[in-house]
Amino acid sequence: MNADMDEHAHPSGQSIRGAQRRVIETLGRAIVGGTYPPGTLLPKEEHFIAEYGVSRTPFREATKVLAAKGLIEIRQKVGTRVRAEILWNAFDSDLLRWYAEEGRGEEVVRDLLEIREIIEPSAARLAASRATLADLQNISDAHRRMTEAVDDPEEYAASDVAFHLAVFAATHNALMQRFGNFVADFLRLSFGIQQAALLEREHVYDFSKDLEAHGFVLESLERSAPSAAAEAMLRAISEGNQDLLRSAASVTPLRRASVQDPPV
Repeated sequence: MNADMDEHAHPSGQSIRGAQRRVIETLGRAIVGGTYPPGTLLPKEEHFIAEYGVSRTPFREATKVLAAKGLIEIRQKVGTRVRAEILWNAFDSDLLRWYAEEGRGEEVVRDLLEIREIIEPSAARLAASRATLADLQNISDAHRRMTEAVDDPEEYAASDVAFHLAVFAATHNALMQRFGNFVADFLRLSFGIQQAALLEREHVYDFSKDLEAHGFVLESLERSAPSAAAEAMLRAISEGNQDLLRSAASVTPLRRASVQDPPV
């Protein structure tokens, strides 16, 4: 049977899904990292098929994914060209990670922190007016888990993400909730950047101020105080901004040990 037609087998020993993901990861990072700058016409697909050791079907499916992320434009009889960076989907979680892995974390972190400082206080303001008792319970539960995890960085980070997602959910605004999912991806990446920087500096992060700042957000929401909730959320976000920017500037690029086995 032709390997291109088999959903499970591939000459490389990978599933088509695995081969497709490997192309997405490798070529996507090459574009973000500048190997193929904006405006570049990519080599013919035969070049990549030979270089990546994949067959035509997974390669073409991978390029469709990269096109959907805004990285490339595929045109019949012209070829595949890298699009201007301003046209890339900045809210795509893969792009967010590739920026960090390619040593461009500081520039994207700075922009995204500014976006968070604009949008999340507004989300807290809405949540203070619209949150149900169930919403407030979810936010409170997330803050309790943060409190219990002050000595466990990974669990603290997971609970922090849950806190912000719960606030976005409490807005009862569908677009805000969708943006919340992007913020969750950003928070997870931020945690990875900070942890890498701390390991390089052999430091341990103190979560006490961050926990207190989130506590003020919760208190304001429970009092149904929109202005206070917005101000508290801005302080909570700003509290760790400088440390995150320093971490993004100092950490060694988060490169994978091997591009042959990316996550599926």
